[in-house]
Amino acid sequence: MNSFTHDGVRIAYVDMAPTTDDVGEPILLIHGFASNHAVNWMNTLWGKTLTHAGRRVIALDNRGHGQSDKPHDPESYALPVLAEDARALLDHLGVQRCDVMGYSMGARITAFLALAHPARVRSAILGGLGQHLVSASSLPLGIADAMDAPALESLTDPTQRMFRAFADANGNDRRALAACIRGARQMMSAADFGRIACPLLVAIGTKDAIAGDPHALAALNPRAQALDIPGRDHNLAVGDRVFKQGALDFLTARP
Repeated sequence: MNSFTHDGVRIAYVDMAPTTDDVGEPILLIHGFASNHAVNWMNTLWGKTLTHAGRRVIALDNRGHGQSDKPHDPESYALPVLAEDARALLDHLGVQRCDVMGYSMGARITAFLALAHPARVRSAILGGLGQHLVSASSLPLGIADAMDAPALESLTDPTQRMFRAFADANGNDRRALAACIRGARQMMSAADFGRIACPLLVAIGTKDAIAGDPHALAALNPRAQALDIPGRDHNLAVGDRVFKQGALDFLTARP
């Protein structure tokens, strides 16, 4: 992987050229909590799907994840800070404007990036995040407690167990993840979401119990549309073919 340093934190990333003869427009991919660029986007074949569609694919490991640095201070994970890491990556690569797709926590980061830097985001895809963008402050704090727990077996709450097992499977620094949950709790108001100026796609599995209603969120912005991913929960929706086709159709149709 490549890397650069922003605000004293090393951020790892990949930059993939399109596999067609067409000159591809760039798309930035921002992964979710306790994941990394490979698990979220490469293992689910998003990288292949997008490069085969003529796209230059840029994907980072958020701070605290993957091969990026992992501070243990919650203040290092405020959503505006994470959004500025993404903006700094675009600066580092000389990308003035691109499409951005995030999943779950990555969708929150995408929304904050689009609001703070409207000239940089041509369109935004929010996967695995609906109404809870404006009605809930990220994942429950109990997820941080799950990261601090001595073992998975000590947890009884299903959501805590799910995220702890996911974190353990990906070999994460659990202290960094706990700090991330405690720091990334900034709310976006409904009014601010309505001010995001680019086209928006809100895509969520119909069995997702974490994200919130995609249609309720899309109704807050006249440039937003919702996509239901049938029969998928929060974890399985990300690689679903309906999501991929809906995203490609959206990207093709956007101005």
